[in-house]
Amino acid sequence: MRSRTLLRRAVFSFLITSPLFCFFPSRAIAQESDGQPTIRFVRNPDPAPAFALTSLDGKPVSIAGARGKVVLLNFWATWCGPCRAEIEDLIELQNKYKDRFQILSLIVQDDDDQEAIKKFVEKSGINYPVAIADDDLRMQYGGIVALPTSFLLDTEGRIVQKHEGLHNPLLYELEVRALLGLPIGRVKVETFEDTGQVFIKNAVRATQLPGVDLSNLTPEQKSAALHKFNAESCTCGCGYTLAQCRIYDRGCNVSKVATEKIIAAVTGRPYEPAGPPAPAEPPQPAQPRAPASPEKPRE
Repeated sequence: MRSRTLLRRAVFSFLITSPLFCFFPSRAIAQESDGQPTIRFVRNPDPAPAFALTSLDGKPVSIAGARGKVVLLNFWATWCGPCRAEIEDLIELQNKYKDRFQILSLIVQDDDDQEAIKKFVEKSGINYPVAIADDDLRMQYGGIVALPTSFLLDTEGRIVQKHEGLHNPLLYELEVRALLGLPIGRVKVETFEDTGQVFIKNAVRATQLPGVDLSNLTPEQKSAALHKFNAESCTCGCGYTLAQCRIYDRGCNVSKVATEKIIAAVTGRPYEPAGPPAPAEPPQPAQPRAPASPEKPRE
């Protein structure tokens, strides 16, 4: 563990000081056309839903209690392999920036009893608060459709980024440093409008949706189609609008067909069904792809 930590520190120091950083491959950090690595934060971010929980060791856990610090809100489960894989890096990150940064760890969909979870946390050496999140809190944060899912909050308690799955730990450190006003070398910081990537309710702002081709519509037709996407509910059982469902579950054929019918209607063309959907790819643990809910693998 020590050798891994020393290596990571050396690599991070090299990355933020060397001009060669722009050539370092990382799937977690966007690369611009000029080769400059980029991190992105939500423009005009929304406040994180408040909660008041009790940690496994009996202490209060809340966003309000970490006010003034950058917060990483981490949803996970003890059975989740990628969740377990990132624990060591999160421990190091918490220790390194403990005065101005706080990880709040929320366990979801875990079949183990609280005592077993507590033993796992102690054995793992986790140095940040761990609490159990109920379904209501999970839904306030968009359902948590993949594990791990982490939300990054600025010092004012607003969600500026969301990450699903296992990511390069350097990404988290760069984002934390940027929010704390610390040097991040040649890394560029950009902002984007949340159109459902963070809060599903913001799908109403989207002008493009996954799997929906609006390229042949006039501006008036596109506006009419988007209005219908946000006004009509998907009938797949998700409880979302068509626009929200396209963002929440790109593999949903119900919302895909419904949006195609709306596009045909606003353009005055007959609806022509596409071919049968391609078979779904098997899930990849390190890069989860939005299942209906995080479920423990069956034995």
